[in-house]
Amino acid sequence: MTNTLPPPILSLRGLSKDYSGQSGATTQVLGGIDLDIAEGEFVAILGFSGAGKTTLVNAIAGLVQLDAGEILLRGEAIEGPSKDRGVVFQSYSLFPWLSVQQNVALAVDAVHKDRSKAERAALVKHKVELVGLGHAMDRKPAQLSGGMRQRVAVARALAMEPEILLLDEPLSALDALTRAKLQDEIERIRKEEGRTILLVTNDVDEALLLADRVAVLTPAPAATIGNIWDVDVARPREREAVNDDAHFQRLRAEIVSYLGALNAESGSAGDSDVILPDVIPLDLSPLPKAYKEAAKSPVNQRYLELFKLDKIYPTPDGPLKVVDDFNLLMDRGEFISLIGHSGCGKSTVLTMAAGLNEISGGGIVLENREISTAGPDKAVVFQAPSLMPWLTARQNVALGVERVYPHASRAERKDIVDYYLDRVGLGDAMEKLAAEMSNGMRQRVGIARAFALSPRLLLLDEPFGMLDSLTRWDLQDVLVDTWNRTKVTAIMVTHDVDEAILLADRVVMMTNGPNATIGKILKVDLPRPRDRKALLEDPKFYQYRQEVLHFLAEYDHGPAVKAA
Repeated sequence: MTNTLPPPILSLRGLSKDYSGQSGATTQVLGGIDLDIAEGEFVAILGFSGAGKTTLVNAIAGLVQLDAGEILLRGEAIEGPSKDRGVVFQSYSLFPWLSVQQNVALAVDAVHKDRSKAERAALVKHKVELVGLGHAMDRKPAQLSGGMRQRVAVARALAMEPEILLLDEPLSALDALTRAKLQDEIERIRKEEGRTILLVTNDVDEALLLADRVAVLTPAPAATIGNIWDVDVARPREREAVNDDAHFQRLRAEIVSYLGALNAESGSAGDSDVILPDVIPLDLSPLPKAYKEAAKSPVNQRYLELFKLDKIYPTPDGPLKVVDDFNLLMDRGEFISLIGHSGCGKSTVLTMAAGLNEISGGGIVLENREISTAGPDKAVVFQAPSLMPWLTARQNVALGVERVYPHASRAERKDIVDYYLDRVGLGDAMEKLAAEMSNGMRQRVGIARAFALSPRLLLLDEPFGMLDSLTRWDLQDVLVDTWNRTKVTAIMVTHDVDEAILLADRVVMMTNGPNATIGKILKVDLPRPRDRKALLEDPKFYQYRQEVLHFLAEYDHGPAVKAA
């Protein structure tokens, strides 16, 4: 006797979708998607930016008309949107003039007209409480954090009582701590509601923590379903516990390696045919002549010293000390990752080191000079790259190069600009306007601009925070490769544990604010140059990861509370 599996609740058969651009050219976004999802199953779909993830979700929701293929719900072809498919988008789209209760009630009143007023009110109350917002029923969206607003969107979708819940990167715009808390919320809803869930995400850990199966979309154009993994890791999946699980590590390494291979096939940063000119940037804040003549050797140890740093901001309730007694010594060529929860003062420390933020107490010394103002000797890459949108990639990088290399020839300056744009994978896009670039491309220009200045100190303030995880990996590799060639002293603020370990010689962990300071320093004893795939097979990597995860878990309760 043969066992037959129950028919899937959702079937995708040969889904294809083309889009036409302004130039008239047609791009095939989806190139034949086939997938079956069982009732009560949680499936996560991973994919690169532009791979068609959102197009796929919109098609299943009935919001996009396909060019070919069909979507079957319990064997019947879907026709347009319906309450049986609830959607939570990346942007929560709440009505700002309505309360939490009223925003959810709008959906309930629209799809449950057959129920009494009391039944609808009870349903709204239940779903809002389910996402942990029972205390905020009467608040307006402006009074809520980003994470709370996304909870409202989840409650609204659940209140439709859909057969299938579609989640389109609902957590990607949130900080790491809020994202982790909402991942826990989704897991609790999965357990209590037992609904079929399809999650589109760019975060491998998120997929592995939540899903029964993980499917990967191949890169655009003409995306299809590549490999599919069964996530046979026992539930509940607690972050620290699964980090030590050998099976979880193997699954994670397989998926990361597969994504890396897909990314390599699609093309990334490359070598440069341009030879970097042997010119030294102009020192715009030179040391006194007598000091230079007295110097016996260049500074290598204690190259950067952050001594008893304090930062105090005035508030209506009195002075607020954000950073308290921050002390750190760095050698020349060292790379430090600065990690901690939102509001712990990481970016404040970085902007003080850049000379962009006044120091309230203590001091910062770079190569025997106290930092007091900003300058090109301290290059900064922010989360948003801050390019001139009307200038090309080459022109944006050239602005800084012309300032610090005025003594070089025009050809040498051009070679410096072209070399670093080649290194970050923009050799074919040098004449493209910044306004026409994707976020990832603009951030590449920002990285090229920073390295082209040949700074004494490179400061990176969550430079990949606005990017999806897969684009972030690509740019991390670009950063690692470029840093390996320059060995510039660098500090990077990040929320990403893997990123912190991959890049740094030491990971500096900050306690929660206010009065934030250094809580722990982890020395990363992993050989350079570092390869992501090799790291995932190194037991030391997971030991380091566990130390950082444990520290962050200890401080996930919010602002630090000093003992009485």
